[in-house]
Amino acid sequence: MPGKDKKDSKHHRKSGSETAPGRTGKLGRKEYEHELRRLHIELVKLQQWVVHEGLKVCVVFEGRDGAGKGGTIKAITERVSSRVFRVVALPAPTDREKSQMYLQRYVPHFPAAGEIVIFDRSWYNRAGVERVMGFCTEEQAESFLRAVPLVERAMVDSGIILIKYWLEVSPEEQQRRLEGRVDDGRKIWKLSPMDLKSYDKWDAYTHARDRMFQETDTPFAPWYVANSEDKKRGRLNVISHLLANVPYQQLPHKKVKLKHRRIGEYKPVGHPFKRVPELF
Repeated sequence: MPGKDKKDSKHHRKSGSETAPGRTGKLGRKEYEHELRRLHIELVKLQQWVVHEGLKVCVVFEGRDGAGKGGTIKAITERVSSRVFRVVALPAPTDREKSQMYLQRYVPHFPAAGEIVIFDRSWYNRAGVERVMGFCTEEQAESFLRAVPLVERAMVDSGIILIKYWLEVSPEEQQRRLEGRVDDGRKIWKLSPMDLKSYDKWDAYTHARDRMFQETDTPFAPWYVANSEDKKRGRLNVISHLLANVPYQQLPHKKVKLKHRRIGEYKPVGHPFKRVPELF
């Protein structure tokens, strides 16, 4: 479980445009897919163990726009059950939610027994986006930073395994990725008006990130910083780390063998189906 050793929570943090040290050069697709397949098999084992043991796991992903949060979460969840691995990506709060206690709308999404809940951005919006873009006051942001360790202490004490990731990327790589969304019809939806407004606030986000680390990197719920300059390496590193920080075992299972089946005793009705055109 994370948080056993304070030294483990210090992951080469650097400020400004610097990212954590890592291997040089991009990871090839063939090697990436080979390693990802191996990790997907382990994630299935983890899924079965979490359900069997009734574990409660909460994984938080934070980082700048374009840091690779969505791609990393997709890599984690693409071969497992959405009933066990639940992804939570809340929209902007409604007027009613704005009148509530800030953390109130996140609490109903916390994991129950047998669930792994992944937050694609989380309650830490207040420490980042809301603070930088002026959606909350400085007093509200600082009040949040003082209160959130108490909430996370309560989560951990209730049996939730809480793991928090910050994906770190350089300004040059962030710019390259955001520019890649402009002319790509598959990615244009990722470029929100908020992304454009926050694009020139790199230093403000760095300061907000550092304040967040200072107040909420605790022994019981530490932050883990992942270098996502190379998205493929970053995904593999995060999945490997996640597997190492949630205790699990492979459950025994019998080898499945499909029985011989008899087909053809029933003759299907010649219904005039409307067929999908075979264009490819």
